[in-house]
Amino acid sequence: MPFSAAAIDAFLAGTAWAGAARTPLAGDASARRYERLSQGGASAVLMIAPPETGEDVRPFLRIARHLSSAGFSAPAILAEDPALGLLLIEDLGDDLFARLAAADPKVEARLYEAAVELLASLHRTAPPEGLAAMTPRGLAEATDLAGIWYAGLGEGTADPDTTLRLEDALTDLPGLASVLVLRDFHAENLLWLPARQGPARVGLLDFQDALLGHPAYDLISLLADARRDLSHGLAEAMTRRYLDLTGTDAAPFTRAAALLTVQRNLRILGIFARLSLRDGKPGYLAHVPRVWRHLTRALDRPGLEPLATRIRATMPEPGPAHLARLR
Repeated sequence: MPFSAAAIDAFLAGTAWAGAARTPLAGDASARRYERLSQGGASAVLMIAPPETGEDVRPFLRIARHLSSAGFSAPAILAEDPALGLLLIEDLGDDLFARLAAADPKVEARLYEAAVELLASLHRTAPPEGLAAMTPRGLAEATDLAGIWYAGLGEGTADPDTTLRLEDALTDLPGLASVLVLRDFHAENLLWLPARQGPARVGLLDFQDALLGHPAYDLISLLADARRDLSHGLAEAMTRRYLDLTGTDAAPFTRAAALLTVQRNLRILGIFARLSLRDGKPGYLAHVPRVWRHLTRALDRPGLEPLATRIRATMPEPGPAHLARLR
């Protein structure tokens, strides 16, 4: 059913927010749109996720309720119409970690430590039952986007050797589907809520694609951020903090983190190239050099030489000429 102003008005008419002032909020890489509703000094957020574009708000609802029930700060659900793709949710404010750290670099370490403490707590919490799990095959095939869009092999094709090598490397990875992984856990999806206590000080957004996965996945999403550079030494310090909080053995964890950094950043290269070439959003290309640096640093880890050789042979460096081809 296509969206219309009348459909949204009818949805809001059944809530306490009928007639509220509505202001567009910045969106993300999906087809979802957001509006802030304001009235009487209070505010809420309207999520508009058109089902005809492939959006489905039910996973968001499920994970939000699970996180809230465990004491984490996912937005509370105020009203919902999953069939229409409309949600009215709690407004957690505008204090994104990325924004706060850019305005005052002195707060960066404190924010990131709170995020790492949240991850340690989340990984001690039982995940929801029946959640889909990451698999070596699924993770490897997700990187096909890099071959199709970033390397320009064409729609429906990829480099099967890279996929197979990555799948083989991931197959013997212990704990691959052991914790709840939010998947987009980074500074533009985290909000600072200092009036709350403990892990609840970190507001959570964009978790509808959550899966069972490896404990390193969200940590490298945070510390190998596609959109911002961290202060020197912060990633290493926060990795040590996570290992200390969880009592995790460093050697297997750092190997897993390197492999997942390779997987995640290959996939991001493909996504950002597709957003530019197919969806007319070339702004994401500004982040491609940073993503490439994350990828190549991870490939330098001892033991990844065969995979590194293949990826470097098939993936072009993001110099000016290649970035121009992606526009």
